[in-house]
Amino acid sequence: MEPGHKPLVDDDGIGAGYSYPRTPRMNVLLVLLGVIEALGVAAIAMVCYWTAHYRGGFAWDGTGQEFNWHPVFMVVGMVFLYGNGIIIYRFLPRLAKKKLKLAHAIIHKAAFVFSVLGLVAVFAFHNATGLPNVYSLHSWLGIGTVVLFNAQWVLGMSTYLLPFASRWIRTLFMPYHRFFGLVIFAMSIATCLMGLTEKLLFTIADTYSSFAPEGILVNCLGLTLVLFGGFVGYIATREDWKRQPLPEEQPINMSIE
Repeated sequence: MEPGHKPLVDDDGIGAGYSYPRTPRMNVLLVLLGVIEALGVAAIAMVCYWTAHYRGGFAWDGTGQEFNWHPVFMVVGMVFLYGNGIIIYRFLPRLAKKKLKLAHAIIHKAAFVFSVLGLVAVFAFHNATGLPNVYSLHSWLGIGTVVLFNAQWVLGMSTYLLPFASRWIRTLFMPYHRFFGLVIFAMSIATCLMGLTEKLLFTIADTYSSFAPEGILVNCLGLTLVLFGGFVGYIATREDWKRQPLPEEQPINMSIE
């Protein structure tokens, strides 16, 4: 802890941040947040261009065009939205804590909706074309990630947004909530990388090793996802970038001297 920084306690009973002045370090945070958003938008643009230009576009008819929704929805939901939901407390530090909690929950639920649509697209394509389902490591890890993600959301919602959990339960659960949130996010990135490689080996196996333009594009997409995930994890784990509680959120000292 740097001189002059005082630990604060938020309404979850844990350290919510530090009473620090605006410093160059905080400017670095703003730059990194801009980099993250740029990487996220670039990843979405690349996956959309790949599926539209090289894979034939989009439809909802059981063909390969329906499958193309799968990578797009997964990148949008389980990477871009998920990552932004993780760092929203750093991204909007002046928003009231209760509103931040609600936004955190809504963003993650939107990510789950996109992931479900992505799963529906791939299952519909497999069923329509007679391909077997859930046989690859990519599919196992992907379904496991979505299931764990939703379980994490339900536990977080019931613990921190609904008025049932006691203060000590919220305090006890918070380290696990944060840890597993990052673990599941890492699983999501890993699953995307496996899926991208699997798709390339299914479609351009004969030219992939010859540095085909499609292969290079998808490789760049994978690197972008890794960078996005790395920066999200870095920001989320920096203690000195935790959100500073607003004045009305400061604990009130009721002791009589």
